[in-house]
Amino acid sequence: MNDERGIMILTGAGISAESGLATFRGPGGLWEGHRVEDVCTPEALAADPALVHRFYDLRRDALNDVTPNAAHEALARLDAAWAGELLIVTQNVDDLHERAGAKRLLHMHGELRSALCASCDERAPWPDPLPPGTSCAACGAPAMRPDIVFFGEMPYQMEAIEAALSRCDLFVSIGTSGAVYPAAGFVQLARRYGAETLELNLEPSAGSDWFDDSRFGPASVLVPAWVDALLAA
Repeated sequence: MNDERGIMILTGAGISAESGLATFRGPGGLWEGHRVEDVCTPEALAADPALVHRFYDLRRDALNDVTPNAAHEALARLDAAWAGELLIVTQNVDDLHERAGAKRLLHMHGELRSALCASCDERAPWPDPLPPGTSCAACGAPAMRPDIVFFGEMPYQMEAIEAALSRCDLFVSIGTSGAVYPAAGFVQLARRYGAETLELNLEPSAGSDWFDDSRFGPASVLVPAWVDALLAA
């Protein structure tokens, strides 16, 4: 097994869809029945905090009804077995990678089971409903909000992500649309730094032409097969 190579893996909504979680945009451009502009922007939070908090409360509660699938489990197995550098960067705000056992993981768009203080930026684990006006344990301000990166906000840990892109020998994109930046540009950066690129997706993404190899089908089939082959090489 040539596990001296560095691997960076980007995962998107497609990897969690097979566990029963709704993908980012549904029919008609809606996100679980809501316009994205009504639930995922700073302006939406300011205009109707009750709606935004309720929306994320429902999404957080939905995590209780789903479990990791074979794709999550295969990536956790790779994480445990790969001796070289490896980083899983997920656009997803669910905790299915963690529950499968992945350790080398970054959430670039935040986490449902986390709350953020809009006043002091303190974070806290948050498994329960989060009403508007909840006070921060650190500073006391009634400013706790979902720890989610809204449109118009900077994704988390971009410096660490770009550093991983600059070092990796293989970049793999799993279950992503290739339409949401900055993640959609990761394949181009990886190629610029000299990495091999692989796409595993249900169907061609908006950036499929940038990949050296694209394989199409369910993540729960493609990802375990790829991991098995990689670990056996």
